[in-house]
Amino acid sequence: MIRMTPIRVIGADGEQVGIIETPVALRMAETAGLDLVEISPDARPPVCKIMDYGKFKYETSKNESKNRSKASELKEIRLGRSVKIDPHDVGIRINQARKFLLDGHKVQVTQRFKGREMAHRELGIAHLRQFRDELADIAKCESEPRFMGPQASIILAPEKAKCEAYKQKHQKVLNKAKAAEARQEAKEKAAKEAKLGPDGKPLDAAALAALAAAAALAAAAAAAQPPVPPGAAAPAHDDLHDVDAGDDLDDDEIDDLDDQDDDDEAEAGGDGDEGEDGDDSDSSEVIADGNAADHEDKKA
Repeated sequence: MIRMTPIRVIGADGEQVGIIETPVALRMAETAGLDLVEISPDARPPVCKIMDYGKFKYETSKNESKNRSKASELKEIRLGRSVKIDPHDVGIRINQARKFLLDGHKVQVTQRFKGREMAHRELGIAHLRQFRDELADIAKCESEPRFMGPQASIILAPEKAKCEAYKQKHQKVLNKAKAAEARQEAKEKAAKEAKLGPDGKPLDAAALAALAAAAALAAAAAAAQPPVPPGAAAPAHDDLHDVDAGDDLDDDEIDDLDDQDDDDEAEAGGDGDEGEDGDDSDSSEVIADGNAADHEDKKA
């Protein structure tokens, strides 16, 4: 219950309402379906805010729990119920302790002894020393193995500088692994898309075999063509074949080419006829001269 009046009021959206009487502020909060909460009682006038008090308490407790979780804690790892533990299980517990240490927590490693195992304490001490040596790159041992009844334990504390260096080193390895995984996924996606038909449906085995055969034939045809040496001259072509295979000829261009061919043939034919006529005239002249010589001989 807010007893002082007047008060400085902040609206539900954070806007400044101003200094008003307390009953007026209460009516404003009731109209909005919210609560009037005093957030700064030591100020003059006191500062109050119109808000949902239940939601405010929930967010406050949530933030406090987060802050508590970030604080350093003592984590305990137990090496089974006896010294009879598999080396693989010891490795798993070492990895778990490494995670705790990288998060900034201290780790207490406990080795239990069962029955006559107390006569062979060196076996359990060897496990604890293995922990200490494996985690020496990021932690330091605060206490040597000490016995408390049928168990022995050590405490490992993280070293901030070593932990940061370890994180940076392994972050690069993690990034490389993620990049390799992304490339592999891209290859698999491309291979999957390559097996789809034009309609987007997967191709059957026969269609895939046909595509593979067509690709093989194309590769063989490309390999069969002789390579053109650098600097070699291009082969000669006729005027008719100088036109690219991809160009389309109009009807007028085709007629012009046909007329040009006809003119060439006519010129060639005319030259041949003239030659033949010339040969005939020469032979007729020779025959006439021979006949005239025979006639003169008879007269003589």
